[in-house]
Amino acid sequence: MESVISRKSANEFELIPAIDLKGGHCVRLKQGRMDDATDYGDDPAAMAAHWQSLGAKRLHVVDLDGAFAGKPANQQAIRAICAEMNIPVQLGGGLRDLSMIEGTLNLGIQRVILGSIAVSNPSLVEEACKAFPGQICVGIDAKGGMVAVHGWDDVTDVSAVDLAHKFEDAGVSAIIYTDIARDGMLSGPNIDETVNLAKAVSIPVIVSGGVAKMDDVTACAAHVDDGICGAITGRAIYENTIDFAAAMKVLG
Repeated sequence: MESVISRKSANEFELIPAIDLKGGHCVRLKQGRMDDATDYGDDPAAMAAHWQSLGAKRLHVVDLDGAFAGKPANQQAIRAICAEMNIPVQLGGGLRDLSMIEGTLNLGIQRVILGSIAVSNPSLVEEACKAFPGQICVGIDAKGGMVAVHGWDDVTDVSAVDLAHKFEDAGVSAIIYTDIARDGMLSGPNIDETVNLAKAVSIPVIVSGGVAKMDDVTACAAHVDDGICGAITGRAIYENTIDFAAAMKVLG
C-alpha cells in the first residue's frame, strides 16, 4: 500500500480542456445525447490552439461519431488538431481493436482512451498496454455507479469500481471517470464517487462531467493524494463559467 500512496502523491493535477467532435465540428453534448448538442465552431484545430495558448498542458478529444458508430471518424479534424499541438493529446471514441488504436496513435495522438470495449473485451486493454506502453487510458462512464457503454445508450450491471479493478495490473496510464448525469450540465462534478473510485485502485483517476466553476476545480485538485490527477472541462470554458487562463495560473 505504501508504494501506491507514494505513486499517487507524486501526481500533478491537470485541468484539461475538452474538444468533442461531431461531423468535423467542435460541440458539447448534454448527458451524452447526440440530439442535444451545442455547436462551438467548425475549426476544432483553431479551438485546440486557443486552449494551448491559454496554458493547457494536455488536450482531451472525443470522437463522438466514432463512439456511436463503433469505428473511428473525424480523422481529418483529429490530424489537424495534432498538427497544431505542442502538448499531449488524448483521444477516445470508437476504438475497438489494436489496429484502430495504432492508426489513431499514428495520427499524432499521445494516448488513447478505451471505453465500451474495456467492458466487452477487457483483455484488449491488457494487449494494448503491452503493445503501446504508457499510451492507454480507460474511460469509465457511469450512471448511478454502473458502467454505461455504446455512447452511453446501454447501462450495464457492472460497477465502475469492479471494472477498474480488472485493470489494476495492466499498465493503464489513467482512468477517466465520467458521471453521465452531470456531463455537460454545469451542475458540479461527482467528487465523492470519483474519489471513492480513486481510493479503490492504484491507477490515477481524471474527473469528468459537471465541472462548472473554479471551486469545482480546486475541490478536485484537493484530492491529488487520493489519486485524482486531473479534471476535464468542456462546457464551462466554452461558456466562460470558468476562466481557463485564470484557472491555469491558479493551478500553477
